[in-house]
Amino acid sequence: MSSRELVVLGTASQVPTRQRNHNGYVLLWDGHGILFDPGEGTQRQMLRAGVSVHALNRICVTHFHGDHSLGLAGVIQRINLDRLPHTVTAHYPASGEQYFERLRHATAYRETVRLRQEPVAATGELTAAAPADGSSGNGTGTGTAAAPEAQGAPPFSLFAHRLSHPVEAYGYRLTEPDSRRMLPERLEARGIGGPDIARLKRTGELRGVRLEEVSEPRPGQRFAFVMDTRMCDGVLALAEDCDLLVIESTFLDEDAALAEEYGHLTAGQAGRAAAEAGVRSLVLTHFSQRYPDASLFARQARLAGFEGELTVAEDLTRIPVPKRRA
Repeated sequence: MSSRELVVLGTASQVPTRQRNHNGYVLLWDGHGILFDPGEGTQRQMLRAGVSVHALNRICVTHFHGDHSLGLAGVIQRINLDRLPHTVTAHYPASGEQYFERLRHATAYRETVRLRQEPVAATGELTAAAPADGSSGNGTGTGTAAAPEAQGAPPFSLFAHRLSHPVEAYGYRLTEPDSRRMLPERLEARGIGGPDIARLKRTGELRGVRLEEVSEPRPGQRFAFVMDTRMCDGVLALAEDCDLLVIESTFLDEDAALAEEYGHLTAGQAGRAAAEAGVRSLVLTHFSQRYPDASLFARQARLAGFEGELTVAEDLTRIPVPKRRA
């Protein structure tokens, strides 16, 4: 199993179908788990997918329409029932605070876990990554979101960007810091080993040997999650140079007028945005029940110019994050 993968829990839009549950996506990233847009039925879909709530560190809600948030009540209660030993942080549009509170306290239950609420009020950084060299750090994100995780700072930064939808909505972008890959043969040739390797990574130079001489660039990876939105600047900002982009494509291109009216993307718009942004792997999801043939979404994304890896999401599929760029 990949240590970095997307688990798809649901792929329907407003109305679920026999084959498609309401939204739900879990990104597993080196021991950290982020649950995006838990729609109705998410708790059961996690069980079917083999994803425990113990894997979750964060919950990110793009907006408060039911197909993206009605599963919050069950997930939060399950987190408390299972007595997670760590804090779970929840991000969501600040204008929907009342909805989050209603869902969090929808029924009576015993609260045993610290659920840290960190609403999003504007485009910007939510939490800062741990230093790439592995040294300790205290993070410098905005607001309270930079507080250290109970199990250590995450190995990525998390950003939110405003989107265009009838209600306030944000997309999310995960960015791993660039670092360097140490080259054992060069280290050995210069007599550097053991604890000295970590010292060299921290200081950049040791006994006349520079870090650049014994290592090579290791580009960080990028992931973005873009749900209900019209085409806007936020879509491209979130998608830029992503290794994996999850993006809604509620409508086919022939229904572009409906997409604009209701604040959604078409398959062609999603494919074109991914191509312009340099996305490597594209996941289309959030399909209207009016279309029985999902293969048309892939076809229209290709016609729009996207040439990378393309997945038309299905419930309970697992999609690995592509290997690092060379």
